[in-house]
Amino acid sequence: LDSPSQLKARIPRDILSKPPKELKKLAREGYWAASRALRAQVYHQLIQQVTCRLVTPDALVYRDVASRLFGKPSVSSHPLPEFLEGCSMSTYCLNLEGVTALKKILICVGNLFPDITYSPILPSLVALLLHYSEDEAQCFENISRLIASNAPHTSYIDQSFLAHQASCMTFGDLANKHCPAAHKLIASTSENVFEVYSEWLSWLFHDLPFNYAIRVFDVYLLEGQKVLYRIALALLKQYRLSVTSTELEGTDIKADLQAFMQNIAEHVTVDKLLERAFGIRLFSRKEIWLLQMANRKALMERGITMVQRSNGCPPSCRQSFHLAVDMQNFSSSIVTAQEMRIVWSWIPERFSLFPPLLLFSTSEDGCSLQRFYTCCEGYEPTVLLIKTTEGEVCGAFLSSDWSERKKSGATSGFFGTGECFVRPETERYEWVFIKKPELAKAVPRSRQRKGRLSPFLAIRHFLLPSKTASMFMSGSREGIIIGGGGGQALSLDANLLWGRTEHCETFDNPPLCQENFKVQLLEVWGFQNA
Repeated sequence: LDSPSQLKARIPRDILSKPPKELKKLAREGYWAASRALRAQVYHQLIQQVTCRLVTPDALVYRDVASRLFGKPSVSSHPLPEFLEGCSMSTYCLNLEGVTALKKILICVGNLFPDITYSPILPSLVALLLHYSEDEAQCFENISRLIASNAPHTSYIDQSFLAHQASCMTFGDLANKHCPAAHKLIASTSENVFEVYSEWLSWLFHDLPFNYAIRVFDVYLLEGQKVLYRIALALLKQYRLSVTSTELEGTDIKADLQAFMQNIAEHVTVDKLLERAFGIRLFSRKEIWLLQMANRKALMERGITMVQRSNGCPPSCRQSFHLAVDMQNFSSSIVTAQEMRIVWSWIPERFSLFPPLLLFSTSEDGCSLQRFYTCCEGYEPTVLLIKTTEGEVCGAFLSSDWSERKKSGATSGFFGTGECFVRPETERYEWVFIKKPELAKAVPRSRQRKGRLSPFLAIRHFLLPSKTASMFMSGSREGIIIGGGGGQALSLDANLLWGRTEHCETFDNPPLCQENFKVQLLEVWGFQNA
């Protein structure tokens, strides 16, 4: 083995002065893994470049606080911070001295960052950093900078139960869009899909073996949380390739996923995993941040802002509160409760927090378009279900309030966002740019509107190649239209009796049922308290 001085001599001094694109390429290809000294130097220098709060505790502060808390020679006997209660700790091959250092750093973090109330991945990040730090004081300084980062639309470490749950919901939304086969499998075999996705960060920084986790950490330091979503999605896709739905019957899918992550080397190399992860095209960091903010808002409206500690609940069940909708009392004339569960699993996480509410039904409210508008206005979003006289079922998820049509005046202008989708039977067709985001460039910052928080996937965020790419929903006195451009995914007349379906450019869908159809039943579902 080379001596530390030989290794240090080989490290290019200008490595971090390279353009960001080149740095990303080096990190993704595992360049830092060439030597421990190189990785240690790169980590420290990268973290020193992170913009963070003005008063961020450093190595000197750590030495002072640690000596006061523990005394110079003594080993810590202090309890770990409350924000780690019930969280399992990965030590990543640290020796006894390293584990002691890990605990001391976490106790000092709890002492100096009293605002942290929940952060299950923090121990894993500290343990990984300790392997590449000169001493525990440097490790503390570096983790402090990641905690105190204040870069716009960027977060390294969730520090509250609310933030953690919002990121889990965001991962669920992304899995729904980018891993439809895996998502459908989990939704059909798990009582609570959200509970499965609540472990996504643990897959990366607890379950993956060290040589995989450290490569994840390499790119995470450069690219932030967005890269974690990509890698977790790639893992989910790989998991789907390795199992069948019959194998999963009666299986604890959470435990099965954990075992899969722990034995990942049997399925894919770390280089191939990262290659697949970076082949997944996500929307911009800002767009993902908007989705996280929307998820946080929904959790706050539901009153889920902190760990549930009541009824003597042990710490291990902190994340298992039931977000999934209870379908036992669900009753529709068009779909069964099980079929609605599949539809519900496709709906953005922040809405599926709320139970379904029947707003309009032709069997109860009659075949009146005006009555349809009256019953549905004030609700956002809605689920439209149609059963034809031939027994075929189709529908749509509509992200905007039908009252938006009035803003178009007398014209039948289109409105809605990129979260709309249409569904024939048990499939769905989403906005074309979800599968091909490279076709729609983000609007430059100089042209972005300032002020209130924009909706996720709002059209004004994108420079679209044509207007037909964003024709989501439209309503007038003559009828309603869903999806446009070269045809209409779904159109209904003013009597809600006759309809037509065809391919359209907005959703790139086939006809949802027989092209010309007669409506037997139509229902619109909203969300209680949404």
